[in-house]
Amino acid sequence: MAEVDVTAITSTETYTRTIDNQNNAEPESSYVAPFARAKIGNFFQERPSLGNHYEEDPTLKSYLKRHIPPDIFASKVEPDLHNFGQRVTEEIADLGQQCDTELPYVEHFDPWGQRIDRLVTCPAWKKMHDISAEEGIISIAYNREVGEHSRLHQMAKVYLFASFSGLYSCPIAMTDGAAKIIENLAPKYPWLKERAFRHLTSREPGHFWTSGQWMTERKGGSDVANGTETVAIPQDDGSFRLHGYKWFSSATDADITFTLARVVGKDGQTTTGTRGLSLFYLEVHNSDGSLNNIQIQKLKNKLGTKQVPTAELLLDGTIAHKVSEEGRGVASISSMLTLSRIHNALASASAMRRVVSTARDYSTRRSAFGNVLKNYPLHIQTLARLEVEVRGATLLTLEAARLLGREDVGKATEHEQMLLRLLTPLAKLYTAKQAMSVVSEGLESFGGQGYIEDTGLPGLLRDAQVLPIWEGTTNVLSLDVLRALMKTKGGALQVWHDDVISRVQSAGQHKELSEAAEKVTKCASSVVGFAQKHSDVFDKAARDFAYSLSRTFIGALLVQHAVEAGSDPTDIYAAQRWCEKDLTPVITNQSRRHFSSDTADQDFQLLFKNYHDEGRL
Repeated sequence: MAEVDVTAITSTETYTRTIDNQNNAEPESSYVAPFARAKIGNFFQERPSLGNHYEEDPTLKSYLKRHIPPDIFASKVEPDLHNFGQRVTEEIADLGQQCDTELPYVEHFDPWGQRIDRLVTCPAWKKMHDISAEEGIISIAYNREVGEHSRLHQMAKVYLFASFSGLYSCPIAMTDGAAKIIENLAPKYPWLKERAFRHLTSREPGHFWTSGQWMTERKGGSDVANGTETVAIPQDDGSFRLHGYKWFSSATDADITFTLARVVGKDGQTTTGTRGLSLFYLEVHNSDGSLNNIQIQKLKNKLGTKQVPTAELLLDGTIAHKVSEEGRGVASISSMLTLSRIHNALASASAMRRVVSTARDYSTRRSAFGNVLKNYPLHIQTLARLEVEVRGATLLTLEAARLLGREDVGKATEHEQMLLRLLTPLAKLYTAKQAMSVVSEGLESFGGQGYIEDTGLPGLLRDAQVLPIWEGTTNVLSLDVLRALMKTKGGALQVWHDDVISRVQSAGQHKELSEAAEKVTKCASSVVGFAQKHSDVFDKAARDFAYSLSRTFIGALLVQHAVEAGSDPTDIYAAQRWCEKDLTPVITNQSRRHFSSDTADQDFQLLFKNYHDEGRL
């Protein structure tokens, strides 16, 4: 049977006539509909696409232009980011999708029964390793060719890279943290800088090393002080042998890692708590390529981030070197935690930017009910609300990166150091929650396509769920914010307040921004007032308090950015919309008696009503 060519037929109501050429029979009197005989119709939805990922992000571009000297920005930073933005959309995005479909696995035994625990990753994952080196995603921050602006330059690349990288941004975050630890330890352990730092900061793929972060054990994630059971047995040559079980070891394919363990004394005893933890450096493989007395028990079967090989590892005599004073392990990883939390915030902002930018493009291509989505004000309103969230998150994370850059080179004032200490947990906890909400709403804007794995969209939501969990949950980090305030005896809070006020002062006489500036100012004072009057309920109010600090600070950043970036109408509008929300939920919920002892009792009763095992209460 031969068919009339339907490629030129535009109406779905037109039928194709079939003719029997084999036996010259009379043409059939019936018509065949377009979907008959394996035909799938004439309509195919045009897929969304993105342009240069850097050029299409006005907030990123204008923030960098504000804070990096014009000559450096024009000659070094912007050309690099322009080229990288193009590489993201033309090459890295496809590689990231391959990482999402070709997942890592472990070959535990060779054909002859020998245990090898060979971790297999896909070619795209290995290519991400090479790209990370070539693009200097680590080295930019440590070569410091543009001084204090180097960290901001690096973090801008991480922001562009993260959501398209197939989660290779995870080992990048840990590698960055390891490089920072080594840089800090270099005066006491110069061999460590020679041995590992040059590899971690190399731009040559063949020499570039990545690092893992093996802190989590079975007893506890964030509670490393009480959850770490790994012991370190001293050896005659000054090294140690580690024995323990690491329950959640990210980036198992790393070359090196840092981990915590308890040194076994001559009496065979270890010290409990934080005082017993020391920091150790180890290389994952021996010179012959075999594992360093490490067994990969299993890869974790996670909700998302399946691209990252995360494993349960048995350390059975693993050779390691102590790189901290005994009992000073937790203090020695503080710089790594700062970096990993900022990376987490960047990944959150990056995920939001990707989903909103993709949804924006899709709105120009998808028709429904007789019109293109971009022509429906309700749809655009929804995406615009998400855009405000993205801009706020972007400014918050970039500001933390800028302050870190100043600290890297010793230029940060005491004021800036305290602010960075406070902003780091705030940026991590708040943007992670934003990402979950924005990515979910963003997927909804694609309708059914947002739920189909082949589009690559559902993975964004699965991967986003880890953001509030890694590097400290929202509640853990809310309490960390309180520790920062208490350690500085309220100094950090005063610095936060003064910084907020200074950022919005220039908007006081701005016709379109004065109302937003006034609200931010009042909210900043209200938050400080709450802390002064209600410190007795901090344990219950910590989460709302952290949200209030975050929202008010983002409001100040958006107002400041609108003024200093040239009063662009979209920047003004974003600041106005942000400041219309409840910036101080801690004040709102205090007025509703959410933090009273009575309410705490009612919360408990509400939760455990009809609980099956009352003996545990």
